[in-house]
Amino acid sequence: MEGDGSETLVTIKNIERELICPACKELFTHPLILPCQHSICHKCVKELLLTLDDSFNDVGSDNSNQSSPRLRLPSPSMDKIDRISRPASQRRSLGWRGWKRSSLTPRTTTFPCPGCEHDVDLGERGINGLFRNFTLETIVERYRQAARAATAIMCDLCKPPPQESTKSCMDCSASYCNECFKIYHPWGTVKAQHEYVGPTTNFRPKILMCPEHETERINMYCELCRRPVCHLCKLGGNHSNHRVTTMSSAYKTLKEKLSKDIDYLIGKESQVKSQISELNLLMKETECNGERAKEEAITHFEKLYEILEERKSSVLKAIDTSKKLRLDKFQTQVEEYQGLLENNGLVGYAQEVLKETDQSCFVQTAKQLHLRIQKATESLKSFRPAAQTSFEDYVVNTSKQTELLGELSFFSSGVDVPEINEEQSKMYNNALINWHHPEKDKADSYVLEYRKVNRDEEMLSWNEIEVCGTSKVVSDLESNCNYAFRVRAYKGSICSPCSRELILHTPPAPVFSFLFDEKCGYNNERLLLNLKRDRVESRAGFNLLLAAERIQVGYYTSLDYIIGDVGITKGKHFWAFRVEPYSYLVKVGVASSDKLQEWLHSPRDAVSPRYEQDSGHDSGSEDACFDSQPFTLVTIGMKKFFIPKSATSANEPENRVLPMPTSIGIFLDYDKGRVAFYDMDHMKSLYERQVDCSHTMYPAFALMGSGGIQLEEPITAKYLEYQEDM
Repeated sequence: MEGDGSETLVTIKNIERELICPACKELFTHPLILPCQHSICHKCVKELLLTLDDSFNDVGSDNSNQSSPRLRLPSPSMDKIDRISRPASQRRSLGWRGWKRSSLTPRTTTFPCPGCEHDVDLGERGINGLFRNFTLETIVERYRQAARAATAIMCDLCKPPPQESTKSCMDCSASYCNECFKIYHPWGTVKAQHEYVGPTTNFRPKILMCPEHETERINMYCELCRRPVCHLCKLGGNHSNHRVTTMSSAYKTLKEKLSKDIDYLIGKESQVKSQISELNLLMKETECNGERAKEEAITHFEKLYEILEERKSSVLKAIDTSKKLRLDKFQTQVEEYQGLLENNGLVGYAQEVLKETDQSCFVQTAKQLHLRIQKATESLKSFRPAAQTSFEDYVVNTSKQTELLGELSFFSSGVDVPEINEEQSKMYNNALINWHHPEKDKADSYVLEYRKVNRDEEMLSWNEIEVCGTSKVVSDLESNCNYAFRVRAYKGSICSPCSRELILHTPPAPVFSFLFDEKCGYNNERLLLNLKRDRVESRAGFNLLLAAERIQVGYYTSLDYIIGDVGITKGKHFWAFRVEPYSYLVKVGVASSDKLQEWLHSPRDAVSPRYEQDSGHDSGSEDACFDSQPFTLVTIGMKKFFIPKSATSANEPENRVLPMPTSIGIFLDYDKGRVAFYDMDHMKSLYERQVDCSHTMYPAFALMGSGGIQLEEPITAKYLEYQEDM
């Protein structure tokens, strides 16, 4: 590995940035190769591990979060470095568990690589399992020699004064001039076979030893793990089942690939230079185009300023004209009324007429004067200002323009328009909005806009929420209102057009939270309740077979009831649930506490359908009972929703059968004694009626045969995070 200083300088003059440690930002010192193939100084690895150790042992310390692989770290004490450098087995024998996994501390072998900024696993051996990067160390040493070319390395064996050395012997760990090297390494002797390099002060053995077997030299290469190994690793170690090749074969293959790549890059040197020139031209063009874009933007804004100034002067002129006209009217009216005062105008003239004693002359003059006085008197009785003081008609309406100006931004067809996913977006206690963006990776962020839709009032402004992902929960929405949602994507300062609007209707009342009650009338032999108590299933099997004889003679199996664990005593409430499509027969609605006592404490194996005064049955019993009763249940089954029979409904059964909605909502107005059933997909009322709310009302459910009911889960931020993780 012989070479002079000038050749070294030419070779490495442009590779300084490749020789800088990403942790300490200095030239590498004894670099180690991490599993991610990045290199880092040996002392930097120890310092980072030591810093992590201190942060885990002292979580509350202010300095625990201040360390960064990009900063130069303080030098640790020798006892701590020794503790870090010990093998894992030795650390365990000494009782040191600073790096073992527990409920409060992370994995012991995780190390943050400052090069790629990813966590890498150092394995059980820690630092001792890492190889030294001898090649990089040699290149760094060459760079150091080139950097200090003016400072010569003197011969260690010359008599004073020493001569400048020309070679350094790696076996003797000494530097020699030409004469001394010939004397101490005579031709034909063993020393003549020593390895020598150019003048250096870095003497180290260039032998890779196996980290697992410290006495074995590296002589093989594992193609699966892509790392050098020894023959013991192949025979009975961790690489026994891996594909291993000889070191000479790996050396030859990698050297050929690297040489080929280097030759390719050297052959493309002229192309690279031309591309650099092209990039410089593009930079200048970008700068010119940027300035031109700024000038165009300024021009557009100046035009807007001119329009605003023109409209401003026009509006102010109209206000001044109206003000002058009104003031003139008021002034004329003031002058007329001043004439009614004593010693002024009409009153003074009338007083002079009253002095006339000749009756005929008085009557002749006073008749016309009386009409004038009478007219003035009437004006006093019904005083009306000649003009209005209010300028409400001249208030400038800028709401629409303000909204448009608020949306003023750069428009580019290069950013695709996001699309709101209507199937994944839903409305319950909050609104969950999901959208899809064809260029998801090219968008920096999104802006979700929403506003209440009210056609009777003035158009409301949009509310904006900045979102990093592709879904968002919107809360604090008013009940029983339509809301419009739209989204646009941002890439830097460029935004896409807004997506198509999605209209969602909020529930008619606040969402009522409850679970199925497992303590009140719950029959665990026929009903199966999950652990969260938000899903119930009917076990249609053995019990149905036992009732087969009674079914044959016209009887039916009984309904199994289950209610909510929270009652309602006032106010408006709304809840929703899903009925499984395979359900045979399910009844849902509300029932009062006194009716539940009758249902749940009078068990029957089989009942006639006419026995129940069920508001959802076709038996006609509803017509015979009171218009307002202590329960209301509707029937759902076989993927159908049955509208109960009433005096106003059509007699044909097919007119009262609807497709079963995906999700069903129930709205109870306790104060007005009214219950309604909703299609949650469109927030549309399917059926409503009066109900007696003189007692506590409970959500009531009943199942016959196989079936299942799932309560809707409220939309929360936690639920959204779970959806995003999925």
